[in-house]
Amino acid sequence: MFYHYKEEEFKMKKLLLAVSTVALLGLSAQASADQEMKVGKKIYDRAFGRGCGACHDISSNPQLEVLIKGGELSKGSFATTLKEGKNGMPKAMDAIMAIKPVKKAGYSEDEAIAAVYKYLAEKD
Repeated sequence: MFYHYKEEEFKMKKLLLAVSTVALLGLSAQASADQEMKVGKKIYDRAFGRGCGACHDISSNPQLEVLIKGGELSKGSFATTLKEGKNGMPKAMDAIMAIKPVKKAGYSEDEAIAAVYKYLAEKD
């Protein structure tokens, strides 16, 4: 009888641990997504010292948010333009990687690109 009680207690503790782990992983993923959006916004607001919007919020230049949300600008093309430049757009990766929140988050170039792309794709 005593043995059975210990076995049930062990199963309950094991179940509780599993449920807690899943909950923590969910919270961690949400915190990571929130950080990615915040860093993406900081990149958009601060790159080149004046932010991407200094050029891309002007109607004569490519409207990144509209192009991304409309499916006309893939993450791959976006990344290539940031890395290599295009037409009047200078290479941007050095400016992006120099932004303090990017450094603080320890982001790689690909993670920084993903963050600003996600920000533009999901912002209101």
